[in-house]
Amino acid sequence: MTFISQRVALHFPGFEPLDGSAHRARYERSARQSAAVWKLGISVADTEGSQHGTAFDVTTDTDGWTTRSRVHVFDHNALVSRLRSGSVAAQVVAGFLSAAGIIGDGGMAGYFRHAWRFGLFFIFPFLLMMLGVSLSATILVMPLGLDLSALHLLWSAGLSIAFFVFAFLPFAERFYTLHLFADWRMAVALGRMDRGDFNAWLEDCAVAARAALSEDADEYVISSHSMGSSVAAHVIGILLEREPDLFEGKQVIFATLGSAILQCSLLRPAHLLRSRVGLIAGCSSVKWIDIQCLTDAIHFYKVPVVAVCGHPDLSQAQMIFIRVKQMLTSEHYKKIRRDFLRVHRQYVLGPDNKAPFDFTLLTAGPVPAVEFAAKGYKAMPGF
Repeated sequence: MTFISQRVALHFPGFEPLDGSAHRARYERSARQSAAVWKLGISVADTEGSQHGTAFDVTTDTDGWTTRSRVHVFDHNALVSRLRSGSVAAQVVAGFLSAAGIIGDGGMAGYFRHAWRFGLFFIFPFLLMMLGVSLSATILVMPLGLDLSALHLLWSAGLSIAFFVFAFLPFAERFYTLHLFADWRMAVALGRMDRGDFNAWLEDCAVAARAALSEDADEYVISSHSMGSSVAAHVIGILLEREPDLFEGKQVIFATLGSAILQCSLLRPAHLLRSRVGLIAGCSSVKWIDIQCLTDAIHFYKVPVVAVCGHPDLSQAQMIFIRVKQMLTSEHYKKIRRDFLRVHRQYVLGPDNKAPFDFTLLTAGPVPAVEFAAKGYKAMPGF
């Protein structure tokens, strides 16, 4: 078995309110879990911040072999914070406008056509918010239904507002409703490419990614999770537009984990994103692996993303199917299995057991990612 001595990893996380330091802290926690499971020595260095991202070094030791990995994190916490700013009313209105945009651009029809569970994921927060608004409106007009004078609307209005703010919103936030509203606003922005601040941020990411890819390494792993897969496709696509031979002579893995590229690329105006997906798929130096899980509803299970983006004749991403249940103890899995967002995050979290997939090993382990793509980790002999 060939081991990796030096690796460069570029990671594009999902839509979470975490900055680079928080992602590094979570990576370290997950790495410690992986180290305990696989009997590896792993150390994660402190974060090195820069204008365009966060980087840290990870060292893995096993059986006298040392692997050094430089991990670059391209978080979009600044964009998340921007989308979550403003009053609740403003966020609700903006969220419903994004939903209207998704529907008008053909996104919802595409979701239900290719992955009905993702379609339900799309409509859920909006139906929940509509329920809250309807209940509040019912409380407001309750005096009229009781044949009371219009003066009673004064107290029913206060009661209606109190119910919405102090009862419904805390309940809705248990399901991350306003956060999901912001997520769909970002999906529209990445599909339409009509927001200058988002486009400028992608350009900054491309500059930082180009610098990271110029570092010497035996292997380059470009990993992305959830919404981050659309960001990664844009960024790597930008680089290939400018330098078609950028990856020539390099061992490059593009790993999409619970990918939501189609969340954005199924919008009719997403011509640029679909084109960039084609550039990545058509690059012979890039091995694309698409990690999927049946129990994760927030991605497009068994859907060939490259073909659906309009490139059926290009090399398709290799689908690799994993099971969260194999990664965790039965007790741990029982605690999280009904939390769909928590299950969706497991791609980038640490395991309880040896399993065919491990995010730490993918980005910092001694085994090349192409070996994982061929066999999975559990099928390998001990390190």
